[in-house]
Amino acid sequence: MLNRTELKAGPVSIVDCRCTAGPGAKPFAEAHRDFAVAYVRRGSFGYRARGRSYELVAGSVLVGRPGDEFICTHEHHVGGDECLAFHLDEEAAQAAGLAAIESGALPPLPEMMVMGELAQAVAEGRSDVGLDELGWMFPARYARLTGVRRPACVPGRIDRRRAVEAALWLDEHAHEDIDLGRAARHAGLSAFHFLRLFGKVIGVTPHQYLVRSRLRHAARLLTDDRQSITDIALDVGFADLSNFVRTFHRAAGMSPRNFRKAARGDRKIFQERFAALA
Repeated sequence: MLNRTELKAGPVSIVDCRCTAGPGAKPFAEAHRDFAVAYVRRGSFGYRARGRSYELVAGSVLVGRPGDEFICTHEHHVGGDECLAFHLDEEAAQAAGLAAIESGALPPLPEMMVMGELAQAVAEGRSDVGLDELGWMFPARYARLTGVRRPACVPGRIDRRRAVEAALWLDEHAHEDIDLGRAARHAGLSAFHFLRLFGKVIGVTPHQYLVRSRLRHAARLLTDDRQSITDIALDVGFADLSNFVRTFHRAAGMSPRNFRKAARGDRKIFQERFAALA
């Protein structure tokens, strides 16, 4: 049995796939409906496509091309398998360099495994990289490893200005619900081009900059006692309090509550923080 949970929709959709099939399951033919790149994060299964057979284990990468038939087998592992799958439409596949891919698989490779675990951390809310950004980055990394070389991104004056203006706009609108697509449309660029350009000029991804802008606004508000921490979290753009507390603690090394106490003059908190770093 295959359970699919869509984590992100759009030109690049991200799906959490969990399969409970075991050695007793009868394989059957299927067909890829779009361009797909899937990271195997647990378990193992067999994959047959275009006359070739692959055995996939944790860390392997499966790729599929629209219209290609494939068969999945489950001869060895009883506990099922789990994948994080990236599905791209035609335009997104062109942008990421995947238009010419053939269905198949990559063995566990260090570069893809590191990126795959980052993608999993993002999916679980343990990273400030945007889920939609990873949707572009993971397939593009696969394309690079398989020989596709995109032109180097060397921003000219106009592009540098676009990136800076986009950063200013993100900071001004950080309290709003902004994803990669909306930011790219504001800049007048495709999502993939915007992601590459922004990172090249500003040094972080758009989502990282957005989260850090929210944290900066929150830190300023925390120095004042007039708002509750919950209100501050929501006002600066975080969807819920727990996400804000977790993200703030990861960035500041202390909770928003302790940061507020330190801002009031509780020097002991900062002293303990500095001692922990020594």
